[in-house]
Amino acid sequence: MVRLKPAQRRVIVDKVPDLANIGAGVFVFWQFVGQQPASWMLFVLGLLLWVGVTTVCVVIAGGKQ
Repeated sequence: MVRLKPAQRRVIVDKVPDLANIGAGVFVFWQFVGQQPASWMLFVLGLLLWVGVTTVCVVIAGGKQ
């Protein structure tokens, strides 16, 4: 297990939600600007990616105080 210093934890907690938003945006919103019909599988995959990355961020933020 990786031991993070408080400063490292703050940076990760600040930046990881941005990664989750970009990942969800790629899978969810890209379908609506593309030429192909929307795919429910990609929509769900984008939402699951966002939930997963956000959950990891919350777990990291809740480390030992």
